[in-house]
Amino acid sequence: MHHILCGLAANPALPSELVDRLISLADDDLADDLACRPDLSRAQVLALAERVEEGAVRLAYEGRLTAADVDPSVRPDVALTLLGRGVGVSHPEWARLLAADPAHERREKLAACPGLPSDVVDTLAADPDVRVVAELALWTADPDVTARLAAHPHAEVRRAVAANEATAPATLAALLTGEGLRAARQCLVCDREDIPFVHEPQCSRPDCDLLAGASCDGSHESTVHRTREAALRNPATPVEAVVGFVEHPSMLLRWALATRQDLPRQACARLASDLAPGIRADLAGNPAINEALIRAMADDRDPAVRRALAHHPRVPLDVLTGLAETARIGAALLPRVAAASQAEIEDLARSPDPAARMLVAHRRDLPPGIRDRLADDPDAKVAKAVAPHPGLTEARLRAMVERHGVRVLAKVATNPDATPALLEDLTRHDPAVQKAFREIARHHAAPASALLACLADAQARPTAAGHPALPPSVVVEMLADADWRVAEAAAANPSLPVAVMSDLTRRQ
Repeated sequence: MHHILCGLAANPALPSELVDRLISLADDDLADDLACRPDLSRAQVLALAERVEEGAVRLAYEGRLTAADVDPSVRPDVALTLLGRGVGVSHPEWARLLAADPAHERREKLAACPGLPSDVVDTLAADPDVRVVAELALWTADPDVTARLAAHPHAEVRRAVAANEATAPATLAALLTGEGLRAARQCLVCDREDIPFVHEPQCSRPDCDLLAGASCDGSHESTVHRTREAALRNPATPVEAVVGFVEHPSMLLRWALATRQDLPRQACARLASDLAPGIRADLAGNPAINEALIRAMADDRDPAVRRALAHHPRVPLDVLTGLAETARIGAALLPRVAAASQAEIEDLARSPDPAARMLVAHRRDLPPGIRDRLADDPDAKVAKAVAPHPGLTEARLRAMVERHGVRVLAKVATNPDATPALLEDLTRHDPAVQKAFREIARHHAAPASALLACLADAQARPTAAGHPALPPSVVVEMLADADWRVAEAAAANPSLPVAVMSDLTRRQ
């Protein structure tokens, strides 16, 4: 019965008095659903917040509770949520109170909040739990604080500083090279284990949270490595400090460079020939690489590299059409095609190569003439790509199904202008296409007859049960479905009779 109540809590047609009834019954799950309702009155918000702590946290996160509604000494988790939304500037006393909370989890959350008073920052920076200090190091926006924490004796704090984009470039360079900093004295590994120690990847200890491969021989090597990796990925780290790592023996450190957009051409060229395909793939998607390198990488033997190039915003169209034939791009509108000029759109649409026509068919703002011509395309992949385009007539969509059958059926079902009659006919297509039932079940124009057919498909059934066009009598039947997802969707269906809603809440 609980899933039924969760469905009711999400039902937009639930009367206000029944919302009150659910609030009086709410547990954590039910409160979470109720907190998302946009129609809660002020009185209902306060009643829900008073009843369930988790509901109050969600309401605070959604901006439905204000600082005036919360006593931080009584509801510290709700207060933390509001602090995370930026109320710390106007309520510094909250931060001071929570900085002394005995639960380190709350102090960690506090350390990630913006606008903390300087005295609270100092308290958190000196916290005895390194997890709290590391969280502050990761999220503070004050470069003076990160500069101070970069010299912290614990390597985990330094790693967090290296990942913070507010850290000053000079500090990041020092973390990367170690110059000007005393060596760290501790790390998470030697805090817990006798050194030398290497953490087994298949550790059997249920309470162990060390990363696979974490190690320490006294030099805290695995944390130092992660610190360098974080600094290399940090766009605030000066490029002159990172370029020397393109030849580093660590694949992970070289990989961290591949997405940087400030690398000189020579560094990009070196990474383009790296033996690790993941590095080449990330470089291929980097907006900073030039056309010459894009063309050179287009023949890369790894399909992930070619796929990444296809998604590059400045890939030349002639290269892109070649990639469309060799890389599995998927059903996506590529950035370069989205930015194509009208002349380029026309050229792609008239190309003798179906791969080129398919690329432009994924746009949803095509001129009517081009849209209709692509809908009539003899190649099924082109027709499938354009099938969801708004503005296609029922006759043209039907002709597409007649011409290409099951290859386009599901995409035709997603067309926003598909008529109820067409959607009903698609459910009767022989052979049936399972994915089409799922698309029809969520289509706003699906008629009751089509939805009844969708109920016969196990994957489409939960979606169809929540469709408002489903007859009320059928919706009521779905409440007793053996699949709880179907029953919950039916309870959330706005076509569910109010009398039934009322009866369901009275059973509790």
